[in-house]
Amino acid sequence: MAEPLKVFFSPALVRRLADDIARVAPDFPARAFVRRATSGLEQLELLDRGKHIARALYAHLPPAYPHALAVLMRSLGPEHASDELVGGGMAPFYYLPHTLFVAEHGLDHFDLSLRAQYELTKRFTAESSIRPYIARDPERTFAQLVTWAQDENPHVRRLVSEGTRLRLPWASRVAWLDANPRRVLELLELLKDDPATVVRRSVANNLNDLSRDHADLVVETCRAWRNGDASSERHALVRHALRSLVKKGHRGALAVLGAHAQPKLVVNAAQIAKRVRIGDQLQFAFTLQSTASSTQDLIVDYAVHFVKANGTARPKVFKLKRVQLEARSSVELTGRVSFASMTTRQHYPGLHRIEVLANGEVFPLAEFEVRA
Repeated sequence: MAEPLKVFFSPALVRRLADDIARVAPDFPARAFVRRATSGLEQLELLDRGKHIARALYAHLPPAYPHALAVLMRSLGPEHASDELVGGGMAPFYYLPHTLFVAEHGLDHFDLSLRAQYELTKRFTAESSIRPYIARDPERTFAQLVTWAQDENPHVRRLVSEGTRLRLPWASRVAWLDANPRRVLELLELLKDDPATVVRRSVANNLNDLSRDHADLVVETCRAWRNGDASSERHALVRHALRSLVKKGHRGALAVLGAHAQPKLVVNAAQIAKRVRIGDQLQFAFTLQSTASSTQDLIVDYAVHFVKANGTARPKVFKLKRVQLEARSSVELTGRVSFASMTTRQHYPGLHRIEVLANGEVFPLAEFEVRA
């Protein structure tokens, strides 16, 4: 089994951080910093380890924030090696304590801290640390975000869309963002045709977040974005943005994608094992039989009701395939479910069930038993 992500923040990493700072600030008390930053570190989880190291930085850097920040900025290493984040592994998390330091202590030095986040996001991401600044002074921060949306660096442009997500993972909600979804959309409008995949993916995730609270507004936006001379990249962005609404069978979202609600179908001929062990894969197959007199455009997903530790079950939806099903015809589809244990999902014994979702409509498929 792979090591937990939290072990990235190890005593060795703390010593490396101390060496980087001491190289640009010889009077930095490296040994005292290492003692404080490593004390109790191993009992903490990932984010708490970052916060613990950030507190040690605050205790041992110069007491005046501008001087402390200047030391941190001089100690930075090279920027992201590519436009993408995929493949970078945990290495960029080295700068998590830096961003936490800015988020916690820099609000009284607004412009200085925004410049620091501009540099940090080129190496890690400032998506979380920018949020206290939005909360404190949204107009001032948004003015900067508009400028950053036109920056030559894709990771800076990504910060604009990622930092303004309503439901950013690992980050607290920002009430101003919740209350001003159209202001968020104004930023996304600047990025909808961004040349970098990493930015367009972030825009789609931002819209997906918005759709949980402002479904009709997101559908209206996506409909407008698909009209006219929309590129294939923008069509892909819209599909990704509407994924949660499609899973819920939202008629407006399905219509934007050209799929109609309430498909005329029968799901039959299910082929699926009755039992599977934790650690194995479950393969399944079924047939979609059209009962319609015309061709149907179908977005087909499947939901697995995973049993939790307390014995209750909760569904998780997975993408399967988009199908053009002609009148009275049928098609066989296949899929698989992994029961390997992961850091993001643990599996438990019990009776599970699987359902087919076609344009949001639920069709029961089968039940099966998961064994230890």
